[in-house]
Amino acid sequence: MKKLIVAALVIMTAVNFTFAAGQQEAGSEKVTIGALIRNTDEQFVADYAENLKKLAAERGVDLKLLDSRSDQAMQLDQLNVLLTQGVKHFVIVPNVTEATEDMAKKIDAVGGGAAFSNIQPSVEALKVSPNFYLASSPESVAGQIQAQILDEYFQAHPEKMANGDPNAIDAIFLYGQLGHPAQVFRSEAAVKGLKDAGYTVNIVAEDTANWKPDEAQAKMDTWLAAYSGKFDVVIANNDGMALGAVESLLTNKYTDDPSDPTKDVDGDGTVLRVPVIGVDATGVAVKSMSEKKLFATVLQDAVGQSTTAFELAYMMATEGSATGKDAWGISPLTEVTGESPATDAAIVGQCYLVPFAAVTMDNYKEFMQ
Repeated sequence: MKKLIVAALVIMTAVNFTFAAGQQEAGSEKVTIGALIRNTDEQFVADYAENLKKLAAERGVDLKLLDSRSDQAMQLDQLNVLLTQGVKHFVIVPNVTEATEDMAKKIDAVGGGAAFSNIQPSVEALKVSPNFYLASSPESVAGQIQAQILDEYFQAHPEKMANGDPNAIDAIFLYGQLGHPAQVFRSEAAVKGLKDAGYTVNIVAEDTANWKPDEAQAKMDTWLAAYSGKFDVVIANNDGMALGAVESLLTNKYTDDPSDPTKDVDGDGTVLRVPVIGVDATGVAVKSMSEKKLFATVLQDAVGQSTTAFELAYMMATEGSATGKDAWGISPLTEVTGESPATDAAIVGQCYLVPFAAVTMDNYKEFMQ
């Protein structure tokens, strides 16, 4: 009898051990996250993607990162491929807002979810399911900060106004892809911010350079030939275009001292005759500031946005949901804002906003990589 009891206990122990081992094995399966990225030719997006890779390596996540090269049709194909491979949880930097609802529906059909980042999803995309989130920065704030930086500059240097009127700013604008949320909100907010500060804003020249330095440089070359001495500032929607404008100004010797383009003769913080301001605070942009070429930028936090999005996707993959939880120390919104998609009270709790920050000659060293 004792032998039978001992034998039974041995069997039960073996079964329990096997069950526990099976649970551990199942629980230790590698988490997979898909990352659909707009275009890593853009420095900000490249930095974003690199941080995703770093986070995935630290967490032991199988990150399937695909670059659509600004082609929305390709991005939809990439999504379909990952879905057929069984991927359910995503970080998505979409090419266009209009495609996000369709993407969300495809992901929801397999019981998955996504954190849309950098480019805002539509309200309808977030309404597909509570498992779709915004992890981005409020674009209008970037334009507001640009306006604040320029107001401080012209208050300190009214002599830099080309038309001699300290209350009128003659500006050149370099836009990103037209209709892109960042292009629209950043540009409108910059103009509004300057007007609210008491300036008349005269737009001397404006055009898209599609976020690209080479296109911006070519535009600036043309404008310099037509408007030399007739503008006070170059305002760009991103650092890439701002740096393209800087290169044009340097090449055309539009500097304080054409014989020595390294001299900031008038002590205004830039060797150029006019300040150039961008958005992103990429490493190359901050380096340009250290050389007194680019005058200022606004930090769009690639690490902050990508980490917030990654943590949301990771929580969905490991806990089933991220609803109501903090990501990168950021809590979901509780009130609507003036910028879509956080304008709808029904989905405002799915929105996580990463703050922008001014990067000026006073603090740029804090952002050097």
